[in-house]
Amino acid sequence: MADRYDVVVIGMGPGGEVAAGRLLAAGRSVALVERELIGGECAYWACVPSKTLLRPPEARSSAARAAGTSRPELDWPALRDYRDTMIRHLDDTAQVEDYRSQGATVVKGVARLAGPGRVEVDGSLLEAEHVIVATGSASVRPPVEGLDEVEVWTNREATGLQAIPGRAVVLGGGAVGIELGQFLARMGSEVTVVQRGERLAGREDPPVGELALRLLAADGVDVRTGQEISRASRTADGCVVELGDGSRLEADVVVLGAGRTPRGRELGLETVGVEPTDRGAVPVDDRCRVSDGLWAVGDVTGTALFTHVAMYQGRVVADNILGTPRRATYVGIPRVIFCDPEIAAVGLTEEQAHDRGLDVVTTTVELPEVLARPWTYEQEPTGRLGVLVDRQRRVLLGAWAVAPLAGEWIHQAALAVRVEVPLDTLLDQVAQFPTYSESYLKALEQLDL
Repeated sequence: MADRYDVVVIGMGPGGEVAAGRLLAAGRSVALVERELIGGECAYWACVPSKTLLRPPEARSSAARAAGTSRPELDWPALRDYRDTMIRHLDDTAQVEDYRSQGATVVKGVARLAGPGRVEVDGSLLEAEHVIVATGSASVRPPVEGLDEVEVWTNREATGLQAIPGRAVVLGGGAVGIELGQFLARMGSEVTVVQRGERLAGREDPPVGELALRLLAADGVDVRTGQEISRASRTADGCVVELGDGSRLEADVVVLGAGRTPRGRELGLETVGVEPTDRGAVPVDDRCRVSDGLWAVGDVTGTALFTHVAMYQGRVVADNILGTPRRATYVGIPRVIFCDPEIAAVGLTEEQAHDRGLDVVTTTVELPEVLARPWTYEQEPTGRLGVLVDRQRRVLLGAWAVAPLAGEWIHQAALAVRVEVPLDTLLDQVAQFPTYSESYLKALEQLDL
């Protein structure tokens, strides 16, 4: 006989947690199914540990650039211990008990759909009016000859590392590759980043990739663009990675940062008449609904694989289940690479705007040339901002910045893009002096409209 609930949530990463929390607060009976740890990939093997690791080398570099300060030493054992504290020593006991105290049933195991409103977990059956799938994604492992024979790190091994490798080859020049490449280099590794595309940060405007290359080079990272690994082989003291151009790289570890794939293929979607996409994603509509009573949130949907998007989708689904109709929109979603300085972007790139036939105007500003804040922040300041405006509708379509704390002040542009704040309103803003946020006004004033 099956246990009956209002809602079953499969996967308790950020998206599942947000949905579950709202539903429990509204008095719904909820069963939570998690195959590993409550909190998911982000809490234990991705966002939280990676940003914890990135901060000390960033602080050390920032201190060296500020006036009147000396360069502090890095204490790897202390950093590693704090990382372990932040990931709860891979123990979710407190999280399990907290959800149980809220009235949830917590089930540990691998879940599969077993028909409409039915979920099987290791032989036990759960039934519910609503089922939310939030099973996330997995690191892409390229089919490279010999890769199984060498030391390979996914995000899990990379964020849980116990010792700094002497030599690392990082596959991928997106957010993961840039962040981990810079971190390892600053911790003393000899790092090579291999990027299949012709530039780093390929989803962004070309100047962003150029600036990313410059900042990695400043930390001694060797960047190989337009290259792929053709073969890997073990050696007596590590491995050799061969690239398509015939060059050979010696390394102790190969770090995978070439993307993620949704975990939708093993969910039993066929039992509810649903086929996953070619990427393995669960298809959803604009309410994050798969079919009647079946919902999906987060990376498993294949839509904008960001933690903040998963949390947003969790809110959308919970509201729909609770009787408040709500549609998801993905305009104005910020994208941040937490390197030093940070890379942040939102909205369309210039190429995307042209592909849509939009009449746009762009401008970029060198922040030390137009602001006081960079000079108060560091002795040899850098930083650049770019904006993209729809000439006809006079609204902001996109923006990017490579500068200190850009991931914080990109949200001003994100809100403007999302709600289409009129350009005249943006031009009438009063920004705190001295801040990096002043740069938006400086850039918009330079537009040739």
